[in-house]
Amino acid sequence: MDRMRTPYSLRSFDEVTSTQDVVREHVAEIPYAVIANRQTAGRGRSGREWITAPRAVAVSVGWHTEAPTVGVFPLLAGLAAHRVVGGGLKWPNDVLIGENKVGGILAERTGELVVIGMGLNLWWPDAPAGVTALWDDEPKDDAGSRLATEWVEQLLALVETDPWPRTDYVAVCTTIGREIVWEPDGRGRAVDIDPDGTLVVETSSGRVQLHSGQVRNVRTRR
Repeated sequence: MDRMRTPYSLRSFDEVTSTQDVVREHVAEIPYAVIANRQTAGRGRSGREWITAPRAVAVSVGWHTEAPTVGVFPLLAGLAAHRVVGGGLKWPNDVLIGENKVGGILAERTGELVVIGMGLNLWWPDAPAGVTALWDDEPKDDAGSRLATEWVEQLLALVETDPWPRTDYVAVCTTIGREIVWEPDGRGRAVDIDPDGTLVVETSSGRVQLHSGQVRNVRTRR
């Protein structure tokens, strides 16, 4: 894919409180991106604490949009991650290597400002169950920054793509075809992604659509 031709501003830090917050404080007329090796107050979806690897990278990019919701932006962020590091995508916000989580996507919106962030585990020798990292050996100092920069450019290019490449996302979405459960008491088989980014689930009472902002947890049924 060609890189985005629209200019954007990029700053790198060794440590920040949250790349999401730094972007929100500084974004102006053009997209603004922040990369950091560490976050002291990083957060996941729904305000959850973000647990990070010994070597990781956090990156966020913000821009102004007239879109009414964050819509497909989190899915585009996941697709951008796939194009940079490979792996699969768990709807709506996890990046996977095999069955283990290697990164997460966070989408936040305030007025016309949308900020999309990604945390990516680079190296984690004693990772907890269900979590992994990209490399078995500690990478070079600039490895995370290079991946994060490529992700920013891929994401901003995808945001400009109309229509968005839904079939590309579906092809790498590991949620599709699986029996899933979601809070508070949902149960069914994920069968598709709608053009608006909702997850289509076949249940015993018919098909339902799950919006990422309306559910707290989607997991594979055991």
